[in-house]
Amino acid sequence: MIMENYENEKYQKAKKKIEEIKGFYIHLAVYLIVNLFISINNIIGNLGGSKMFWEAFWDFGNFALWIFWGIGLVFHGTYTFDYNPFFSKQWEERKIRKFMEEDKREFEKYR
Repeated sequence: MIMENYENEKYQKAKKKIEEIKGFYIHLAVYLIVNLFISINNIIGNLGGSKMFWEAFWDFGNFALWIFWGIGLVFHGTYTFDYNPFFSKQWEERKIRKFMEEDKREFEKYR
């Protein structure tokens, strides 16, 4: 019975992780499709004036959405793939040990 619960828990955890990864790839696909559509639309719209192709292409409006939405996409990816360059597992373990030692010293001080 315990083993069945353990296996079921592992299965549910793996299934949740797969859903997170799938969600990230859907986010990435939507990001690319929507940004390409908007960029092409902006370039074609800017060509109607006196701008040449390269002037229309290098307009900040073409890159703003890519940049700002891209920042959100990077954060989504780091969460999904458990990448954290600032707070690694080793950092976490060191902090846990440090706080446990501090608590132990506090406890012994008042004993």
